Amino acid sequence: MKNFRIKKEDTLLLMIDIQERLAPAMNKSDKVIDNNKILITALKEMKIPILYTEQYPKGLGRTLPELTEIIGKAKPLEKIVFSAFNKELKDELIESGRVNIILTGMEAHVCVYQTARDLIDNGFNVFLVSDGVASRTSDNHYVGLQLIKDLGGVITSTEVVLFDLLHAAGSDEFKLVSKLVK
Repeated sequence: MKNFRIKKEDTLLLMIDIQERLAPAMNKSDKVIDNNKILITALKEMKIPILYTEQYPKGLGRTLPELTEIIGKAKPLEKIVFSAFNKELKDELIESGRVNIILTGMEAHVCVYQTARDLIDNGFNVFLVSDGVASRTSDNHYVGLQLIKDLGGVITSTEVVLFDLLHAAGSDEFKLVSKLVK
């Protein structure tokens, strides 16, 4: 990556597998879910596309309803392999024209890591939201973040991403983000 800049017009959110039977087993899942709600709400206001996946929904349940209520009518990309980077996702990304991927989800060291690896291998820039991803243990969370950083991903946070996308204060979007992060 030449720089760590993201702009509204070249960015989208990819949320990985925040599902009914998976979330309760995650370390600090409440905070991760809250941060994803903040991101989804703010990014929708900024008109930034949101994609999300579900790993084997028959066994792990659907995406948490508190997230899908905010996302709206978009449909999840279902998968049974760990990496979300399949033909369907690749086609969605190419069609969107977006090269910067804000990445959140579960688990940091499995599906999120393998997706990040495939995204980076295919020329996308990954901005991993450290407080928007979870694993069952803090050790695995740390390992997932380090692996993605070693691949060339940018490790960031909810607030860094949002204020970087805003670039300046004073807009209605800024007012919304300010309220969301308080």
